[in-house]
Amino acid sequence: MTSEPENSQYNEPSNNRDWFFPSSSFFHSNPNQSFKTLNPSSSSRKAYSNKTLTGSNYAQNRSQRTVTRPYYERKSFSSFEPSIPRSDGRKKAEFYTHRRETAKPALSSREKQKLPPEKPVASMENRKSSMESFKGRIWTVAFPVLISCLCTLLHNKFSLRDQVKNLQDQIHMLNAKLQACDISTFVSLDEGNPPENALILERSFKFFSLVVAFGFLLIIFIFAKYVDCLPRSRRSNDNNKTLEEVSLSKQLAYHIDVALSVHPYAKPLALLVATLLLICLGGLALFGVTDDNLWDCLWLSWTYVADSGNHTSSVGFGPKFVSISISFGGMLIFAMMLGLVSDSISEKFDSLRKGRSEVIEKNHTLILGWSDKLGSLLNQLAIANESLGGGMVVVLAERDKEEMELDIAKMEFDFKGTSVICRSGSPLIIADLKKVSVSKARAIVVLAEDGNADQSDARALRTVLSLTGVKDGLRGHIVVELSDLDNELLVKLVGGDLVETVVAHDVIGRLMIQCARQPGLAQIWEDILGFENCEFYIKRWPQLVGMQFDDVLISFPDAIPCGIKVASNGGKIFLNPYDGYVLQEGDEVLVIAEDDDTYAPTTLPQVKEASFIDVTRPPRKPQKILLCGWRRDVDDMIVVLDAFLAPGSELWMFNDVPEKEREKKLIDGGLDINRLENISLVHREGNAVIRRHLESLPLETFDSILILADESVEDSAIQADSRSLATLLLIRDIQARRLPFRESMPTHANSRGSHFQSSWIGEMQQASDNSVIISEILDPRTKNLLCMSRISDYVLSNELVSMALAMVAEDRQVNKVLEELFAEEGNEMQLRHADLYVREEEELSFYEIMLRARQRKEIVIGYRLASAERAIINPTSKEVRRRWSGKDVFVVIAEKE
Repeated sequence: MTSEPENSQYNEPSNNRDWFFPSSSFFHSNPNQSFKTLNPSSSSRKAYSNKTLTGSNYAQNRSQRTVTRPYYERKSFSSFEPSIPRSDGRKKAEFYTHRRETAKPALSSREKQKLPPEKPVASMENRKSSMESFKGRIWTVAFPVLISCLCTLLHNKFSLRDQVKNLQDQIHMLNAKLQACDISTFVSLDEGNPPENALILERSFKFFSLVVAFGFLLIIFIFAKYVDCLPRSRRSNDNNKTLEEVSLSKQLAYHIDVALSVHPYAKPLALLVATLLLICLGGLALFGVTDDNLWDCLWLSWTYVADSGNHTSSVGFGPKFVSISISFGGMLIFAMMLGLVSDSISEKFDSLRKGRSEVIEKNHTLILGWSDKLGSLLNQLAIANESLGGGMVVVLAERDKEEMELDIAKMEFDFKGTSVICRSGSPLIIADLKKVSVSKARAIVVLAEDGNADQSDARALRTVLSLTGVKDGLRGHIVVELSDLDNELLVKLVGGDLVETVVAHDVIGRLMIQCARQPGLAQIWEDILGFENCEFYIKRWPQLVGMQFDDVLISFPDAIPCGIKVASNGGKIFLNPYDGYVLQEGDEVLVIAEDDDTYAPTTLPQVKEASFIDVTRPPRKPQKILLCGWRRDVDDMIVVLDAFLAPGSELWMFNDVPEKEREKKLIDGGLDINRLENISLVHREGNAVIRRHLESLPLETFDSILILADESVEDSAIQADSRSLATLLLIRDIQARRLPFRESMPTHANSRGSHFQSSWIGEMQQASDNSVIISEILDPRTKNLLCMSRISDYVLSNELVSMALAMVAEDRQVNKVLEELFAEEGNEMQLRHADLYVREEEELSFYEIMLRARQRKEIVIGYRLASAERAIINPTSKEVRRRWSGKDVFVVIAEKE
């Protein structure tokens, strides 16, 4: 029949592998049942083989399997089923279970649990890492084996050598005995030799020492080479997610770096440990290859480490190899030690060069900050300490120490024994303040920075806060230089009683106003504020207790008393007290003297009381003053001018600030224009360095002209001085062309060029007839240039501020005196004509003139002759009579008019 050939054909073996693919229902049935069906030993095999299949059905099944399973899917297999043995013993058939993903039906959870777990496919990187790890394990095992074999061979060699040596010794002994005795004499082979057990123990100990030495080095080498093959630690974030792996080598390097950075003695300690380790390992190795004992080997190892040339006396391969190794390690140790010592010395010298070392001083003057006033300040401090044989000044600034020392070395003045120490650091950091012994300083000067006034004062305020935060406290007082008068109250509030302030702009402004009113006063202030001539001193004299002030006035032949510090009134200083005041216990006398150790009271001299000269002083006249430039404290200068000038005076303000904005700034500064009583403001807008703008002003009609350092260029002292110098030259040239006396007085041009060479009374007449120009110069070098060229009547610079700072630093009580002399009320420095005190060609001593001045409640402190160029403050030989001229001028301290 038709079915039989087909069945027979079906049952015959065939090369077509598609016959072995079971249907899809076969894979989704029970796996156990499927394999039972395929088992040839089971009865189900017969049922399957006897199943009748027609040729059409077989072809249809084959075509369906071919369509549902393309060729490219049959080429890739994910897994293999176990081979099924056939009943006839032919080759095993492999069943492939790969199918299309779309043809797979969903599996139940119970079937998924019965399925075997899938094995992950290893990536190439994992294979590489596993291979590297496998190689590392091989080397880790191989190296100890090789070293052990080497040590064993060395030990056997040395053991055989020892045995040969012992046998030779025994032979020599036996030969010697045979020659000396009869042959039948008993000879002991062990005579003179140590027991065999002791030799074995010693050799074992030597072998163990050798193994320990080489094994320790081997372990270090293997650990250093294969440290990355050890298990790594993982860093995790807050969400317990692994971020990255950290190798053990990086961890060790990090911990070593931390130890060397945190512990200061880590480097020498590591060097010491390395040296001891080399000595111990070398000693053990020498003990294993030589016959010496352990202690001698350790000492020998130390000699090899200390001197690499000691190994030349070694004999044999083993001792030579070990000694060379120890010597090589000793050279490395010596190189490390040399580098460590060199680095330590370099760091120490670098620390000294950069000013990081601590200053061990006391009773020194500490200057915080750096500015253009530092040179003048150091000069004044050096002069003040000359009588003490020199002092100590410490400068702390945020500059390199070498740069500061180089700049100080360029200053052209004699330090007179005073030493200047520079340190680099910030005055805002307490650690840097302690480095300069701030708690032991007798005076601390805080300099204002060059540039913006608000920023400078803010930094000065923070510096005062840092000084008040020093735990050890401050022994001396603090002198703070400020740029704005409005910030003075805040600094005093923070510093308390420790702080004395000097406002640079305020000092210069008030001096300019006083010199504008009284030409020639600038030179007087330079002499009094500086330490080169006479200055203020306050001291207690018990022998003067009970004396009246008019007697105290003539009790000092080398000084001039001008005030009393009253102890009963809280130490307040009274300038120019009344004559009837009697000195009490604890009172101190304020004098003007050359130095603090050059004056002392003596017995009262016999002074003839001069008769009073009743001379009525002429009333003050209104003045016309020109103010060129703009400063942040112009409002304060206007208030001072209103207090000093006579009613009806005019103040012309000429600058490039618009008039509306100018008035707004004055009001914001606290000026009430409606409350001005003696002066009226006249505003003119223009640029002071442009000639046509200056020519629009009536320059020949002004009594005084004040040239200010303009606020627009206050950040640069050179630019400010250049602007002031240009304005000065333009004004002088315009005045020279307009003044009529140049044609009528041909020699007057030379008098303008040689202003300082003329007589002093001629200068005063010329200043009253013509305009007196007073220039503000910030850089002292520019001030010296102007004085040499003699193109300005008076020049006021920051040098006067430096003098005031030095004076207050030496004695803080002087600041109260200066504040009163610069204030609008109280006493001030004035110039008086001689006709108020002497008659023409009258002979009087200076003591007698002082007593006549007391009748006007004035204190004469000096004079200037008509034929002299400079005034004399605190003259000597006060009791000597001399003839005075009516054109002479006296310098007095008197109440403000």
